[in-house]
Amino acid sequence: MTDRRGNEPPPRKRGTAPGRENPPRKAQPRRPSATDSTRAAPQRPESTRERLLRKAREEQQRSAEAAAPRPVKKAPAKKAPAKKSPARKTAAKKAAAKKAAAPRRQAAATGRPVKKAAAKRPVKKTAVKKRPPQNRPQPRPKKRKVKKPPRMLRLGRPALRLRLTFGVMAFVLSLFAGRLVLLQGVDPDSYAQAATKENARSFILQADRGTIEDRNGVQLAVTEDAVAITADPQQTKPVAQQLAAILAAKVPGTKTADLVKAMSGPGRYVRLARHVSPTVWSSIQAELKAANVPIAEQNKGKVKEQQAPLLAGLYTESDPIRSHPNGSIAASLVGVTGSDGKGQSGLEYGLNDKLSGTDGKAVYEVDAKGNQIPNAKHTVTEPKPGVGLQLTLDNDLQYFAEKRIQQAVQQYHASAGTVVVMDVRSGELVALANYPSFDPNKPYTSKDLKNPGLERSFEPGSVQKVVTMAALADAGKIDLSTKIQVPGTIDVQRRTIKDHWSHGLMNLTVSGIIAKSSNVGTILLSHRMPIPQFVKYLHDFGFGEPTGLNFPGETNGRLAPGDEWPEITRSNVAFGQGLSVNAVQETAAVNAVANGGVYVPPKLVRNYLNADGSVTPNKTAPPRRVVSEKAAKEVTTMMESVTAKKGTAPQASIDGYLVAGKTGTAQQVVPGTGKYGNWATSFAGFAPADNPRFVTYVVLHDPQGARGGGLQGGPVFRDVMSYALQKYVVPPTGAAQPNIPLTWSASDR
Repeated sequence: MTDRRGNEPPPRKRGTAPGRENPPRKAQPRRPSATDSTRAAPQRPESTRERLLRKAREEQQRSAEAAAPRPVKKAPAKKAPAKKSPARKTAAKKAAAKKAAAPRRQAAATGRPVKKAAAKRPVKKTAVKKRPPQNRPQPRPKKRKVKKPPRMLRLGRPALRLRLTFGVMAFVLSLFAGRLVLLQGVDPDSYAQAATKENARSFILQADRGTIEDRNGVQLAVTEDAVAITADPQQTKPVAQQLAAILAAKVPGTKTADLVKAMSGPGRYVRLARHVSPTVWSSIQAELKAANVPIAEQNKGKVKEQQAPLLAGLYTESDPIRSHPNGSIAASLVGVTGSDGKGQSGLEYGLNDKLSGTDGKAVYEVDAKGNQIPNAKHTVTEPKPGVGLQLTLDNDLQYFAEKRIQQAVQQYHASAGTVVVMDVRSGELVALANYPSFDPNKPYTSKDLKNPGLERSFEPGSVQKVVTMAALADAGKIDLSTKIQVPGTIDVQRRTIKDHWSHGLMNLTVSGIIAKSSNVGTILLSHRMPIPQFVKYLHDFGFGEPTGLNFPGETNGRLAPGDEWPEITRSNVAFGQGLSVNAVQETAAVNAVANGGVYVPPKLVRNYLNADGSVTPNKTAPPRRVVSEKAAKEVTTMMESVTAKKGTAPQASIDGYLVAGKTGTAQQVVPGTGKYGNWATSFAGFAPADNPRFVTYVVLHDPQGARGGGLQGGPVFRDVMSYALQKYVVPPTGAAQPNIPLTWSASDR
């Protein structure tokens, strides 16, 4: 076979003359065929690496071609299709045959089969609507963005590390510098105080509680020095048993087991006993010192680990105690304080704010072990002592009254008794004695703390007739010449009321009604006054209202509300039933009659004693007139007949003195039942009757045996009043007992 070269012209077809064929075209380079003598020998198969490299080069070439701008080609003008000559048709067929044989030659050269190209589907040509030519520039071809490879972090950059390190160090140093400026420049004092507070220990400096004394300066309650015994368990734990045995024997109320447990517990502080007198603590110290002597002898010559522990670890702190030098005298009035030093009853409780004062405070710097640092900065706020009280009581008269009422309670087997002595003109309570009583210096119960003279209410009985007669006399309904017929009983709203003794129709004067204590006669006289007017008089005399003493627990008594009472209520109240009072209320009402019709509010605190020695008088409500002086004198005359031989209380008379008085015997409601069952006997009077100095009121609750105000209360009144008159040197007036008629006859009209 001859090798055809690509530059040779194609052979002519047979039967064609020269010059009659198509004009010759430009020679095209011919593809090498399988029959060429110059083709290379069969090559080895392409490796994977070569294939990948080839594909990469082709991809780069395509990317470069795509990125390069393409020239804009003008569409050639369409020419009329020329008719092909036969020679040209033959040449086209040969070219197609060669093109179809090219894949077979390539497969023979490479040794790989050639995939057949899929037959192309005929595409229907659609007529394209030609757009009119537009004279506008062609858009620029868009450049394809070439993806840049990711930036890799390069390690080992010392300059960057140094910059970061210096930046962090500068930030930290700036914080320290700012804090330093804040501490020393902006507010150094507050931070210094906070540091001192953290290392400081505060101690309460207890203020001295004000003293309570009687009208003559006799101390009834004082504050005495005492200590509280404390322990450090870390020191006392090894010797807790020995220390507990010593303390239990010296301090009352402590137990060995409890002390051992407290001294062996955790922590560094425990309180073992309170209100220990300095004398007791001195004896404890002496015994501890004596017990440590043989222990110290045994420890001589021994190493520290082998030495026996000494009896140590006990300490004391100030713990003042309230003391009552006179024991039970006025104990229920004065009251007591608790373990915290605050009042729990009586005046100690009612006036606690004045008596307590203001505690002080001391702040000391301490070391890590809690020990005070010598010469270190410290602050001390001095305590402000409390205000003392000077009472109106007379210690001697109070003592005598307490002993006398105790005898009466025990003699008549009563449940309780009270004696009140009041100065007529000033209203000062010179004595307010109660029995049973208690000693605040000894163990007591909460029941002992009550004061029956102010906290217990009862129905006063016939003593109340003094007030009824004073109201009637002031209203002009009666006078000393009034006469009335008194039956043995009277019916009021279907209830029968009688006298304490049986009698028929009696002709009694007003003085006779008081002297014989007639309930029926009092009711008949009370009907002469309208009920609202009668109620107003009762309020003026202080019933149903507080006395003004501001004593804790004081009762206001009980008085029916309003002034539209039923007739039975008015009748009962007129002779002392149907209302309740406390002993001081009834005393103040009788005192108004003794004082010429002027009511003086009772007074218990005379002066306030300031810490600087000055005295502030205690102000009370002003006196008020409740009845006229004439009415008061008329009622006084009526009361003088009570202590006469024909009266109900001759036992209350005092030799040399003119005495005015009134007995009382009243039923009492049994608590919890709402029914009458108990009794109260009483006696109220004043002397000298023509120039009164003192009013004394005696009441016995639930006496047994024969009952009567004159029989049981009269002797107590006589003894207490006699003592008061003698102590205050009240001379007899020399007035004789007036001869006052108690009854009348038809001829006397």
